[in-house]
Amino acid sequence: MKILVINAGSSSLKYQLIDMETETPIAKGLCERIGIGGKITHKTSDGRSVSYEVDFPTHEEAFAELTKVLTTGDTAVIKNLDEISAIGHRVVQGGEKITQSVLLTEDVLKVVDECAELAPLHNPPILVAIRACQKVFSDKIPQVGVFDTAFHQTMPQKAYTWAIPYEYYEKYHIRRYGYHGTSHRFVSGRLGELVGGLEGKKVVTCHLGNGSSICAIVDGKCMENSMGFTPLDGLIMGTRSGSVDPSVVAFIANKEGLSAQEVVDILNKKSGYLGVSGFTSDQRDLWDAAEKGNARAQLALDMQVYQIKKYIGAYAAAMGGLDYVVFTGGIGENDMKVRELVCSDMEFLGIKFAPEKNNFRGEERIISTDDSKVTVYVLPTNEELLIARDTAAIVGNK
Repeated sequence: MKILVINAGSSSLKYQLIDMETETPIAKGLCERIGIGGKITHKTSDGRSVSYEVDFPTHEEAFAELTKVLTTGDTAVIKNLDEISAIGHRVVQGGEKITQSVLLTEDVLKVVDECAELAPLHNPPILVAIRACQKVFSDKIPQVGVFDTAFHQTMPQKAYTWAIPYEYYEKYHIRRYGYHGTSHRFVSGRLGELVGGLEGKKVVTCHLGNGSSICAIVDGKCMENSMGFTPLDGLIMGTRSGSVDPSVVAFIANKEGLSAQEVVDILNKKSGYLGVSGFTSDQRDLWDAAEKGNARAQLALDMQVYQIKKYIGAYAAAMGGLDYVVFTGGIGENDMKVRELVCSDMEFLGIKFAPEKNNFRGEERIISTDDSKVTVYVLPTNEELLIARDTAAIVGNK
């Protein structure tokens, strides 16, 4: 069985074709600058690659080009589209109605559309991409949605409810939803495989990247996620502020003559590492600048480490204990300094860091001492594989 996995944005479309017999990618690629030009980059598992500019007025043209490079020319990996058993889409927000991965029917797509106001930067382009995909691919190829919010639907009411008039929850579904659920579910599932199951275990998973979130997991189920109503909440991120006093929005709006939405846009796109440092949203640039004495770059890094530590401690308290901490995501898997700083001086919580074990990037390893009460893992995430697994399971049960 071969599954095509799609992760679409407003102007981009990432894809992987995965052979489910070996659970390995056959090919992967990126269609970018959709609507403003166009470029496709395509690579096969045996080392063939191609990259060229091509006009992508809409996602529909991007999908058409994607099928072309998969089936024809020097980078072809399949003879025709009939070899694709199903297509799995990453979908960000499914609200309270979708609690698991599902076949993308018209009723499900209606829910995705209804949830667009809850994830305005994510759901609308995803819906456009799904519709375009339906036009380009045969109706015979089923399509599945894997929702980032689904894993977090096990949060207890006390964790997802905010202390605002309850009628706003009833009328507008304003609550904590949590995000990065596909990644948190993958790495917690992998942890379960490594340690013989998660029943009775208390875990904190740290997905750290340009977007970051931390998850408290008990018995393999989400208890809380640091992201909230939208992916803006929680930790400091590349361009996102993370949690701020809500009054800050009104204060900036009044002082700068901006609308509330314009301030939210600033918190989403001009804040975080970029806002604090004043010059970059890239973690690597921050370290380079901090080493040269840039105080604001150092401040951004200090804030990041402080907040990660704070969430780990808070979630340990909320869970009533802690057995495992997992680092994942682009920063979590590759930034050795962040891992060391987060784990240092945490012996009071049961974490004993082993610096001699931490000198690596992007591998599956333990970075705590053998006698540490809390075991700290680095586990590379693989959201595409989880999407493919869910898709294969759903299609196989049709």
